[in-house]
Amino acid sequence: MTNDAIIVFSIIAIAAALMASNRVRFDIVALLVVMALMLSGVLSIGEALAGFGSSVVAMVAGLLVIGEMLARTGVAQAVGDWILKKGGSNETRLLILIMLGAALLGAVMSSTAIVAIFIPIVLRIAAETGHNASRMLIPMSYAALISGMLTLIATTPNIVVHEELKEAGFSGFGFFSFAPVGLAVLVVAIIYILFIGRKMLSGDTDISAADRRGRSIDDLWNEFRLGEEYCNLRIESHSPLAGKSIASSLLESQYRVRILGILRQPSTGEERISAPAPNTELRSEDVLLVVGKQEDLKRLSSEQLLTLETPSKQHRQRWLWEMGAATVLVYPESKLIDKSLREAEFRSNYDVHVFGLRRAKQPVAEFKDVKLRSADSLFVVGPWPKIQQLQQQTHDFVVTELPSEHAEIVPSYRRMPIALIILVSMVLLSIFDIMPLVPAVMLASLAAIFTRCLTMEDAYRAIHWSSLVLVAGMLPLADALDKTGGTQLIVDALMTTAGDSGPYMMLSLIFFLTAGLGLVLSNTASAVLVAPIAIYTASALGVSPYPFAIAVLIAASAAYSTPVSTPVVTLVVDPGRYKFTDFVKVGVPLLLLTYVVTLFVAPIVFPFH
Repeated sequence: MTNDAIIVFSIIAIAAALMASNRVRFDIVALLVVMALMLSGVLSIGEALAGFGSSVVAMVAGLLVIGEMLARTGVAQAVGDWILKKGGSNETRLLILIMLGAALLGAVMSSTAIVAIFIPIVLRIAAETGHNASRMLIPMSYAALISGMLTLIATTPNIVVHEELKEAGFSGFGFFSFAPVGLAVLVVAIIYILFIGRKMLSGDTDISAADRRGRSIDDLWNEFRLGEEYCNLRIESHSPLAGKSIASSLLESQYRVRILGILRQPSTGEERISAPAPNTELRSEDVLLVVGKQEDLKRLSSEQLLTLETPSKQHRQRWLWEMGAATVLVYPESKLIDKSLREAEFRSNYDVHVFGLRRAKQPVAEFKDVKLRSADSLFVVGPWPKIQQLQQQTHDFVVTELPSEHAEIVPSYRRMPIALIILVSMVLLSIFDIMPLVPAVMLASLAAIFTRCLTMEDAYRAIHWSSLVLVAGMLPLADALDKTGGTQLIVDALMTTAGDSGPYMMLSLIFFLTAGLGLVLSNTASAVLVAPIAIYTASALGVSPYPFAIAVLIAASAAYSTPVSTPVVTLVVDPGRYKFTDFVKVGVPLLLLTYVVTLFVAPIVFPFH
């Protein structure tokens, strides 16, 4: 072993120890690795920094933007609504749908993003069905991990292995090349969770999903004891309101009813008008979202020939994406003090409705002409952008509470069909080799911005720069191992261990080497290190490298056993109130099952010879 090889192995060991300690950020460790390779002379400055110009880094950045597009256009939330609708109250059916939904969405989105999006979905499902969320969150996170085994773009290790194959002179993977193996693992995982895994997750029966989610708009509404309710009223063709403006209809002065929004369905598609202006014309077949006292609403419906409509869950969800609420506290030095809401022209200045006032924790009736005091609490309702703007008004009042629905806002849901077209186009461009994967991903990212599915600022915020630094910093380690002969040393050690046992024994060693490194390194780092080793080993055995490459990427995604191996699993620890042992007792058997599936299915999809 040369001195340079000893240096590289030492760098790997120190990096592993730092990552395992959880005291140093992974991206900092990656930068330290780059510095060590440069300063030791193992790699030149250009070689050590080559990872930052890698196509892998560009592709990962583009895929994070695509994932943000799908989140902001409501694709993931739509899947959650569908799961709740189809799953009903049956826990078995819900678990199957949750795992399938997380896995299939994760095949085209970041697994970490999927878990972040699905946590409130699972909590909402648990709250509405009465099931324990702890029995659903770990299965959901495991399904998100397995999503990385379904498509080429699902997770960074897949792209790393794909690029290593190409650099070694082999054809890379296709978009769905290893999907049969991943689907087999997913089926086995679902069966395991249903019959064994969930029984190990009795969970904390005292957990209240509703408490974890925070208070809803309805909870805040009830706290202020408004005495008013909201409903949907359709304007019939013969209604006197048709053709009038909101101001001329005199709804507020004559009926004490306020219009929060209008649902209009012209030939071009559904249109929702939040906080309509007084000069907005009312049309026949418009559905008005109105608020008022029950007796006033009944009188309005009768005299103005309106029809009460019961909104579907989908329509209610759409309004919650448009309209929000908050409680605000009047600041001691606010210019609002000693003014009533009418005098302060609160609605005109802030474009929100005030529906309640609490003083000394007690609701105040007929508050519109009451002089405001310091520490008065107001309940306001309006479009989400206007609610968010209130947070900047720190000189006059402070936003003290946003409802749980705030975390589930989908700002660009109207562009969901466009987002799906962009996603399908990207996949088809890759599947049919019309365009290489990297430009296809970059083109889709630009299309998301040009079609206003998200802004450029949103795109930059979606990119996890720490993840890119981690990938770019760890990539040169594989080159350093190869350059110093370290890769050959590991291959020789594997060949000695396996002896004449054949490719199945070697595939097993490769799988557990990757999974073992994944316990102390990130799954990306373990794939970076083991992928070239797997390819070299296949060449030494005289067999196809593809089964070994699949073993690497499957093992890299099979980080079930500890809650610190990957953020995909770490994210569910707190909402599920899990212990470390929960992941060990549920995850280790699933890791072994994943290995068995890989051992038998991978050589069928990609034979050794």
